[in-house]
Amino acid sequence: MRPYRDLKIGNLIQEELSRLILRNFDFENTLVTVTKVEITPDLLQAKVSLGIIPFNQGPMVFRALEAQRRELQHRLLKKINIKPMPHLKFLIEEETAT
Repeated sequence: MRPYRDLKIGNLIQEELSRLILRNFDFENTLVTVTKVEITPDLLQAKVSLGIIPFNQGPMVFRALEAQRRELQHRLLKKINIKPMPHLKFLIEEETAT
């Protein structure tokens, strides 16, 4: 039963985080997609995979999201209402380079 819950929470975080990024960030001429969210079994960490086009904008997007990580976690907590809210860890997918 546990893996199903992890998957469901990961999907909820993916949907809400995608909306938050779309509404609150303006990455000019850059497409940012939350492609996957993996939750650790203890629900304390969420690995957020980002697809970024063009790929060379990845470091700029990563820095902007990392700077606002705590605010994003707080807003997710309000939307999803799970405790503890998993700590977000952003990862840039390499496949988007092609």
